[in-house]
Amino acid sequence: MYLFIFTLLVVLFQYVNTKNYVKANDSQFKSLKEKNIRMKDSLALLNNQLNDFIMFDFRYNQEAKDYFYDRGIDTDKLTILIENELYDLTDAPGEEHPLIPYAASGGKKMQFNSIKILNHKWVIADFSDGVFWGELLIKYEITPDNQLNFKVLDHLLYPTN
Repeated sequence: MYLFIFTLLVVLFQYVNTKNYVKANDSQFKSLKEKNIRMKDSLALLNNQLNDFIMFDFRYNQEAKDYFYDRGIDTDKLTILIENELYDLTDAPGEEHPLIPYAASGGKKMQFNSIKILNHKWVIADFSDGVFWGELLIKYEITPDNQLNFKVLDHLLYPTN
């Protein structure tokens, strides 16, 4: 008789414990499933945004790369060359930057903060002197004698508050 009662208690304990374990796992599974759905939605949104960003990026623009490939120019080296040439213009002699058409404040010199090559003709650049900042749209070309020329197409200076 005692054995029967003891066995019944053990079985009851196992049943309650297993029921609680299954309930906890089920709620955790549902929570993780919802989180997974949210993460998939976030990933899809980020993929769409990434596709928008790389649309105007020379590294992913095959037509722009083919333009230089047909001329026998290595686009990886060209990208580095363009960026270095633009950054090196900060060290050009004189008080003003040769491409940035705005005077710097307080004896400083305007310089590029970031440069993005859009395609086989245009570059967009962000510049600042620490107080004022703006952007430039620059056209670049490689001459037949492999010289790199820049021409500012448009520019803007953000207002300070």
